[in-house]
This record gives sequence, structure tokens and C-alpha cells, in this order.
Amino acid sequence: MNKNQRLRGIALGLSLAFATVAVAPMAMADSMSNMSMGKTVEVGGAPMYPNKNIIENAVNSKDHTTLVAAVKAAGLVDTLSGAGPFTVFAPTNEAFAALPAGTVDTLLKPENKADLTKILTYHVVPGNVTSADLLKLIKKGGGKASVKTVEGDSLTFSKDAQGVAITDDKGNVAHVTIANVKQSNGEIHVIDKVLMP
Repeated sequence: MNKNQRLRGIALGLSLAFATVAVAPMAMADSMSNMSMGKTVEVGGAPMYPNKNIIENAVNSKDHTTLVAAVKAAGLVDTLSGAGPFTVFAPTNEAFAALPAGTVDTLLKPENKADLTKILTYHVVPGNVTSADLLKLIKKGGGKASVKTVEGDSLTFSKDAQGVAITDDKGNVAHVTIANVKQSNGEIHVIDKVLMP
């Protein structure tokens, strides 16, 4: 092998090495993009499948048993199983437990169905709203965005050190702890407080 052939061989080897290095970040970027485009996410120890609806997924989350019981008591199972799309800000069991003692038991009584429905529909926004959509609205609104809920009142969204903050009509502030859990009929964002209209 003469000197020119050796140099060509080295050049070819280097170009293949650079090509491999260049492809690796692209594959990683594709993988990251797939994760944000409706892949299965685990919530409350259970996989949330993008091809199942809000109710089909929520019933499997051990962190949302109170929410599921409330949705059943309010007669909203059929609605949230429907075509939608809906965006649900889903409080965890801990969020419900932080309410004043007896609040949940009182709300679950049949005679309080209207109040329970009002509270639950205040956690639902029409359409498919991702965290990227919320951040765009917050930026467009100069740091705050008001979004009307299915209940009729609005939630105020902003961004703080903990991420996306949601302020309800009473001034309580919840934060999104798990965002963009894709459903066949919308989106779920897990939140750490119960919102009150």
C-alpha cells in the first residue's frame, strides 16, 4: 500500500467516525421528540396509554383514586370518556387530602352533586392544551394567561420557580407536577392542589 492509499484509508476512516458521531445526537433528538409526542407515561404507578381515554387511564392511577371516585359521584364518567378533546388538571389524592377535614366526604354525598360537578368541571378546559401551549399563552399575556374552564369560570396560568402555576378564583395556587400525559380524547396534567371556583 503506497502513501496515497494509506492517506485515503485514514481519511475514509475519519469521515466514517465523524458521520457516526453526527448521527448519534440526531437519534437522541428523535427519541426525545417521540417522548413528547404521546408516548406512554407512568402516573401513580400505572402506564397512561395515549390510545385510551381519560377515564380508562385515570382508573389505573393509584394517585387519583379520590378524583376517580369524585368523577363517578358527579356522573361525569361518560362525559370524560367522550370524544372531547378535554384537558384535565388532575389533583392527586394528596391534594384532596389537604382540603379541610370532611370536605371530600361531604362533596361525595348525593345531595352535593351540583357542588362537586362545579368543582370538577373547573379542572377541565375544552380542547387539547399542552404545556407548550400554556407557556405560549403566558408569554403572549405578559406573564399571565386566563383560560376559561368547562365550569364557566377561568383559571390563571403563570410561570414561577416551580414551573407552571395555576391560580384559582379563591387565590389558591397549584403547580403542574406531571405535564402532557396524552390521552385518546385529550390531555392530562397532574397537579398538586384542588382548584376552587
